[in-house]
Amino acid sequence: MKTPALATILATILAAGALAAAASPARAQTLKPWRHGIIAPKADAGFLLMAAKRGFAEREGLKLELLEVKDDQIGLKALLAGELDSYEGGVQGAIAAGVRGADVKIIGCHWMVIPHGIMVKSAIDKMEDLKGKSIAVSAPGSFPDMLARVALGKFKLTPSDVTLAAVGGDRDRYGALVGGVVDAAVVSNEYLPLPTSKNLKMLVEGREALPNFVRVCMFSSSKALAARHDDAVHYLMAQSKALSYALGHRDETIALTVEASGSKPDDPRPAYVFDDAVKVGAIAPDLPLPMDKLAWIQQEMLALGQIPRAGDLAKLVDPEIRKEALARIGK
Repeated sequence: MKTPALATILATILAAGALAAAASPARAQTLKPWRHGIIAPKADAGFLLMAAKRGFAEREGLKLELLEVKDDQIGLKALLAGELDSYEGGVQGAIAAGVRGADVKIIGCHWMVIPHGIMVKSAIDKMEDLKGKSIAVSAPGSFPDMLARVALGKFKLTPSDVTLAAVGGDRDRYGALVGGVVDAAVVSNEYLPLPTSKNLKMLVEGREALPNFVRVCMFSSSKALAARHDDAVHYLMAQSKALSYALGHRDETIALTVEASGSKPDDPRPAYVFDDAVKVGAIAPDLPLPMDKLAWIQQEMLALGQIPRAGDLAKLVDPEIRKEALARIGK
């Protein structure tokens, strides 16, 4: 038989549990939805999904609803259509849209160094060896296409010296190289540790060919930011805190990558990507707005004929959301 004291303790514990259970749905109902576009998770997912998958957004009062998009252009279109509050990806699409008067704003950048490069068969030793050969890129004007063209120019080659084949995403381009369909491919260095890459090598590192290129930024619109200013601040706070946490917790970040991407436990890519990003200082929790790098990218786009004229980059960025977010965090 329970003593009165024990019965009281048990009743208190049960009551506390009931209150917690009741509070959980109530808490979920108070979260504000924030719709965010992101390219399908790969070996970098641990960094990019930390805010959404490990409670950082919830602690800022947001329910981060992720929409997986095939590429940056789809994310941009969804933002402009009002279907997203933000999306993340490369800056070329936003620069091109801004030049044409579209309502898009860069609110912070967080992956500052590109992990991509030109991967080739081991028999190819220098860029000049690619003359007359094929390089797998993506659609004209895309980042892989831009990397290949700029790299060729650095070695006094022109696109007419090679065949630039639009093959699709990273996985498609890598498969085309492994299968012998092309002689080279612009792909992420995450494929280097795979057994299938034993006869391949990275001929040119993207961070050497495009040292000022920024890999991933976050975008919103002036309309969304005006309507949801405080929510946007909390969104950037969540991202900044999540990235700082990810950098300091290697095992957890790698585990999240495995979980999100469906990688096998023995897949070497999640650990490789984490260690490489840390080594080169790719991740920026303070979410900078590097105007000098944006100006360089715009100039390269202009030189390649991807935009008709240079735009006013000051109108393309919104520094206030970031400034307020970092002030609240104490950075």
